Amino acid sequence: MKAIKYLFKDAIPDEFYWFNEPTTFKVGDGLEIRTDPDTDFWQRTHYGFRNDNGHCLLQNVSGDFAVASEVEFKPQGKYDQCGLVLRLDADNWIKASVEYLGGERSSKLGSVVTNLGYSDWATQAISADVDRLWYRASKRGADVRLDFSLNGETWQQMRICHLHQPSEEIAVGVYACSPMNGRLWCRFAWLSYGENEWEKE
Repeated sequence: MKAIKYLFKDAIPDEFYWFNEPTTFKVGDGLEIRTDPDTDFWQRTHYGFRNDNGHCLLQNVSGDFAVASEVEFKPQGKYDQCGLVLRLDADNWIKASVEYLGGERSSKLGSVVTNLGYSDWATQAISADVDRLWYRASKRGADVRLDFSLNGETWQQMRICHLHQPSEEIAVGVYACSPMNGRLWCRFAWLSYGENEWEKE
C-alpha cells in the first residue's frame, strides 16, 4: 500500500464518505466535528441496547494496512468519545478512543471490539486532563493491533484482537459520538494510511 496522509485542508477527499454525517463539521485546520447528542456505537452486551448512529468518516481499504490519526478533543458529556474505527457492518467493528466519565473527572482509554453483534469494552484509566492523543490500528488478515501515543512518537499497545466475520475489504477512518446529551468538539489533525509494519513477536 502506498503511504498517504490526509490533512483535510480544503475539502474531504472524494474517496471518503460519511456514515451518520454530523450536523456540524468543517475542514481547514484538519477535520473538526461537533457531535450530535444521543449518538453511540454499541451492541447488546451487558446493557442490552443496540446503537449504531455515531458519526464516522470512512474509506474502504483492502488487504493489510496501518491507519493512524492525531486527535484533539474537548468533551462535555458523559461517555463523549472520538478516535479510530474499523467497520464491516453494524455487528462487526472496532473502535479505539478515550471515553469521558463526566463528573468523576476521569476518563477511560479503551477499545470496543464487536463481533457477530456483541460488543466488549477493554479499558485503562487515563487523566481527564489529557485532551490530545495519537491512535494507530494495524491490520494483518483478520487480526488487528491497536496502539496509542501521548506524543506521536512513543507508542503503547492497547490490545490485539480479531474480527470473526471474514472480509477482504473494510471501512476505516475516524469517528465521534456523544451517547448522552453531550456536544463533543474534536479535531482530527490528519489521517494516514500505510504499510502494516506490525510483525509477529
